[in-house]
Amino acid sequence: MIRGLIALSFGALSYGITEFVVMGLLPFIAADFMVSTATAGHTISAYALGVVVGAFFMVFLRKMRLKHLLVLVISIHFAANILTYFAPSFNVLILCRLLAGLPHGCFFGVGAIVAQRLATKGKGNSAMAIMIAGQTMSNVFGVPLGTMLANYFSWRAIFALLTIWSAIVLLTTISMLPDTGKLEDKGFWQQFAFLKRVAPWLVLGMIFFGSAGMFCVQTYVSPLLTDLGGLALIHVSVVLAAAGIAMMISNLLSGWLSDKFTPVNTATGYFLVGIAAMIVLVTLGHYLILCVGAILLIAAVLFGVSTPDQVLMVRTSKGGELLGVAMGQVGFNAGNAIGALVGGVPIEKGLTLNYVPAVGLIFMVAACGCVLMLARKRQLVPEA
Repeated sequence: MIRGLIALSFGALSYGITEFVVMGLLPFIAADFMVSTATAGHTISAYALGVVVGAFFMVFLRKMRLKHLLVLVISIHFAANILTYFAPSFNVLILCRLLAGLPHGCFFGVGAIVAQRLATKGKGNSAMAIMIAGQTMSNVFGVPLGTMLANYFSWRAIFALLTIWSAIVLLTTISMLPDTGKLEDKGFWQQFAFLKRVAPWLVLGMIFFGSAGMFCVQTYVSPLLTDLGGLALIHVSVVLAAAGIAMMISNLLSGWLSDKFTPVNTATGYFLVGIAAMIVLVTLGHYLILCVGAILLIAAVLFGVSTPDQVLMVRTSKGGELLGVAMGQVGFNAGNAIGALVGGVPIEKGLTLNYVPAVGLIFMVAACGCVLMLARKRQLVPEA
């Protein structure tokens, strides 16, 4: 089991860096292609669009064995990183980022199912948390590494390393991941049947609103720390590193909590912690210690809910699991984009920075409402 989970975690690390590293590379990409930083930001949108489009290709891959499907999407990921490294123009770079996003939802969707199949009885949630741990590590190590390499060499340097790493991921997947079979094929249209039920929409709601709420804060974490909390700019990187560690610990803890107390109860607890942290930021964020503490808690919640989210998406999409878990990735990325957009409105309007987490708080309450309604429909959330 462990060898297979390590292979999945390696893949999650590679996908996580590929997705998030561009946020720190925008000024370098803008300078290289002589476009504005805002225009360079379209590379982030292109990846997110790829995630959305790729999710719906899942319905055509339902007959493949799960291991073969993972090998396919990692191969696409490998090719996308090579093409990104050699991108000769900004328009080509946009197409490369779109291609890189296409297999994202498929990898995490299939990986979630495989992780649960590899796990011993009663440890499925912990197994999924181990896979997702790779993605949390990308925020701790991968993203800062990409920015550092861009400063000393080029923004392309991290994609050279990602090409090598994704080749390693491909080899470890082939050699270390056992064949876990394939999903039962009940026909093309039956994959959509789960969407007639309320439960999967509630899970998608908690994923979307939770992501939107937390990215309201995560996107503007630097000005929140410096302008609201009064932290010296030189110390922001220390807090960000601590936030990354909080994400890792919280993710692994959430797997154990989900096995012990159910994913619904675990998600509820995390969202309540997130709501409390948002309230502290809104009302007492001008106190540095409380500002830093609240931001660390929100970072912990961001990946603390990832395992319950994935588990619940699998359980509520019976008959269409591949599509369901891919839609979960779409919900997360859509929430990311909306949260960043709406969270910036108070800043654009010239309001004080504590209005930013106030917007996030609204989303977090909505996410908590979804999970509480899901808790009342336990019969629609069967145990694994």
